[in-house]
Amino acid sequence: MAAEIQPKPLTRKPILLQRVEGSQEVVNMAVIVPKEEGVISVSEDRTVRVWLKRDSGQYWPSIYHAMPSPCSCMSFNPETRRLSIGLDNGTISEFILSEDYNKMTPVKNYQAHQSRVTMILFVLELEWVLSTGQDKQFAWHCSESGHRLGGYRTSAVASGLQFDVETRHVFIGDHSGQVTILKLEQENCSLVTTFRGHTGGVTALCWDPVQRVLFSGSSDHSVIMWDIGGRKGTAIELQGHNDKVQALSYAQHTRQLISCGGDGGIVVWNMDVERQETPEWLDSDSCQKCDQPFFWNFKQMWDSKKIGLRQHHCRKCGKAVCGKCSSKRSSIPLMGFEFEVRVCDSCHEAITDEERAPTATFHDSKHNIVHVHFDATRGWLLTSGTDKVIKLWDMTPVVS
Repeated sequence: MAAEIQPKPLTRKPILLQRVEGSQEVVNMAVIVPKEEGVISVSEDRTVRVWLKRDSGQYWPSIYHAMPSPCSCMSFNPETRRLSIGLDNGTISEFILSEDYNKMTPVKNYQAHQSRVTMILFVLELEWVLSTGQDKQFAWHCSESGHRLGGYRTSAVASGLQFDVETRHVFIGDHSGQVTILKLEQENCSLVTTFRGHTGGVTALCWDPVQRVLFSGSSDHSVIMWDIGGRKGTAIELQGHNDKVQALSYAQHTRQLISCGGDGGIVVWNMDVERQETPEWLDSDSCQKCDQPFFWNFKQMWDSKKIGLRQHHCRKCGKAVCGKCSSKRSSIPLMGFEFEVRVCDSCHEAITDEERAPTATFHDSKHNIVHVHFDATRGWLLTSGTDKVIKLWDMTPVVS
C-alpha cells in the first residue's frame, strides 16, 4: 500500500505584483496613488515621475518632469493632490497634480534649507510644510503664503520626521541616535524632551496616533517602540534585521509594524501582544552566577588564585555572567529578540517553548530597501531599492 502523501503547509508570504523600472539613479521616495493603479516617484536622477498602469499590465510614466537638482524626498497629499518635493539644493518645490494624473502644475518654491532636504511633511489641517535638512535645521512654512514660520537647530542631521496633528508635537530623529520632541505653535516652538536608546543613528520614524506610540529604526539594526502616551518611559526593543533599518510603516487596523532594511528584509511584527522591556545590564566585578572574577578584578584574582574571565550579559535577566555560565542561546520574541541571543543557563531552562514562539514573520525583498510606503486600504507595500527598482507587493497574506 502506497504511503499517504501529506501536503506541505502553505507558507504565507508577500506576493510580488509589479516591478517598476526606468530610473537612472536611486529612487529616494515613492508613494502608491490611492484608488489608482499608479505610483509617484522622486529620484536622485532629478526626475519626478508618475507611473500609471497601462492595458499591457506594465507601469509607464504619464508624467516625466526634470527638476533643477536631485530629488531627495517628497510628501503627497491625496485629498488635494499636492506634491511637495525636497531637493538636494535645499529648495522645496510644490505642484498640484491633475485629476487624471497626466499633468503637474507648479505652485511655489520655498528656499527652506541651506543644503539637501532630508525629510518633508505636508500637514493639511494646519496648512504647514515641515522639513529637515542636512544643515541640521528643522523648519516649518505656511503653505498658503510660503512664509517661514519658525525653525529649530537639531544636534545632528535629521533623518526621521513625524507629526501629531492633535497635540502639534513633532518628532525628529537624527544621525546621533537622538529623538527630539518639539511642541509647535503658529510662529514658535518649545522643546518638550529628547531621548536616546539606539547605539547608532536614527534612520526612520513612524507614529501611531491612536495608540500614541512612536517607532524608531536605526543603523544599529534595531527598532525601538516608545510608549509616548503611557507616560511611563516604556521602550521596547525589536531585533530582527542583519543590517540597518531603513524604513518603517504601521498598519493600525491589524496592529502590525512593517520594518525594512538594507539587508533586503521585510519584517512584519505583531504588536498586538504583551511585550516586555529588555532589562538594564547589571555591573559586577565577578560572575553573578559562579562568582568567578572578571579580568579587571585583580584583587579577587590574586586572593582566589584564579584567572580573570571575560564579562557577558544575559539578555533575559541582565546579569553579568561568564562564558561558562551563559553557554546557551535562545530567542526571546516577547523581548524583541527574534534571533537567538546569549542567555544564562538558568534563564535558558526557564524559557518555555511558548515564550519562544515567534511574534514576527521574515521575508526577502531581493533588493536593499531605502524607502517603503504602505497602502492600508489595499494591503499593498511599495519598496524602493538601491538597485533603482520599485517593487509593489500584496501584503494581505501576512498583514491581516
